Amino acid sequence: MEFPPKGQANVITEQAAPEWLGKYPLLSVISKGSMGVLYKSFDPDIKRPVALKTIRRDQLDDDTKSFSARFRNEAQAAGGLTHPGIVAVYEYGEEDVYAYIATEYVEGRSLRHYEHLALAGEQKLPFSIGQVVDILSQLLAALQYAHERGVWHRNINPANILIMSDGRVKVTDFGMARIESSMLTHRGVIMGTPGFIAPEMFLSDTCDGRIDVFAAGVILYQLLAGMPPFVGTPEQVIFKVCHETPLPPSVVGRVPSLQPFDAIVMRALARRLEDRFASAARFREALLEANVHMGRPGGSDETIIRPRPSVPDNSRPTTKESLSEPPSTTTRSGAGLSMDELARIEKRLTRFVGPIARVMVRRAAKDATDVVSLTHRLAGKISASADREEFLKDAGIVSPPVTPPPRSSPDRETIGSRQSGTPARPPTPLTPEDMARASQLLAVFMGPLAPILVKRAAKPGSSREQFVAAIAAHLSDDGDRARFLSALG
Repeated sequence: MEFPPKGQANVITEQAAPEWLGKYPLLSVISKGSMGVLYKSFDPDIKRPVALKTIRRDQLDDDTKSFSARFRNEAQAAGGLTHPGIVAVYEYGEEDVYAYIATEYVEGRSLRHYEHLALAGEQKLPFSIGQVVDILSQLLAALQYAHERGVWHRNINPANILIMSDGRVKVTDFGMARIESSMLTHRGVIMGTPGFIAPEMFLSDTCDGRIDVFAAGVILYQLLAGMPPFVGTPEQVIFKVCHETPLPPSVVGRVPSLQPFDAIVMRALARRLEDRFASAARFREALLEANVHMGRPGGSDETIIRPRPSVPDNSRPTTKESLSEPPSTTTRSGAGLSMDELARIEKRLTRFVGPIARVMVRRAAKDATDVVSLTHRLAGKISASADREEFLKDAGIVSPPVTPPPRSSPDRETIGSRQSGTPARPPTPLTPEDMARASQLLAVFMGPLAPILVKRAAKPGSSREQFVAAIAAHLSDDGDRARFLSALG
């Protein structure tokens, strides 16, 4: 591992970040949060990579000594959590205007990454029902361990749930989430992610580990239904969390076979504390019991997205969620590709999209005619252009074929129809359902601005094609536009 010696220019220049904090070199930025920056670093003593979460003390409206004491206490509390499902905290330190926590560095993708991947049109649910249960099982086991030791997270959301390449789930940001909550609350700000914050955080001063139970319920709802239980502007979401009950996930997702999970999800989302699961362990028990009653084995605490052996199951009903299971392994795929060829492609793709590569390869192989066409098809599902190019290069392909972005202009369709001598296709009427769906999908890219753009695009007399074209024009990135149009259909 190479890192810059002290005194030399560092590659990180944004916000005049230092080159080192204590013994740790700041190698690259992993992510940025509401109160600080997460860097990739390296422990020169133990020779291992670490993640460094930082906070600038001079930007906080608080007494420096008081802040340092609370930060140190929270870091010590998080450092006492030794669990396979929790990112380990190694060290707390301070230098100049910075306070920092050194933690375990995890190679994996956040659950938020897979939510974005679902927009690429692979499937409504990025995981099978069995995988969803396993993800929640591991998450709730980690939360129960922390709650039993008097530590709750306060900001459970998809960005803080990491899925490693071997399928293990790890929860990150325990120490930081609570100290950030303390600091922001001191300034009159609620800490957390809208839609995942429990109602008691807005309505009372009393809260406990059940705030994490509520957030885990939101995650389960979203994975089952394919959309969040509370949508809208931040203000609208807060109102709905405090005063409205969402429709059950089986209704929203239009999957009747999910009904055994409805009562569990709705109990986790109960507004009154006494109506919610009393603990993460109770939540987990109910979830695993429902899973067993649906004819599936109990959840695993160890691995979740490891490829399953192909054991025929003639008793499994052909339901919507069963479609997300990988097809049984055979000698050759429907396209005539050998399983060895598919395995090699899957291994390369896993570097960029994680464990869901298996499902993507098997699905794309149904329509591909050869290795090259399959590789191009999969490359189109990788959102980052640099990753896409690297994936193609690894496969021995110089560059992807240029595919023009989809057009939905009625004028273009009419011209084409006249030239070919076929009658023009009549425009499709725009419905309220189209607008609601577009608003939900556009919010991923445009945030709270999405409902405003949707309302402006829905001009009187506009067809669905005109509406979609107007909305897509707001997405300047070709990849984002393609994913949005694919998900909208």
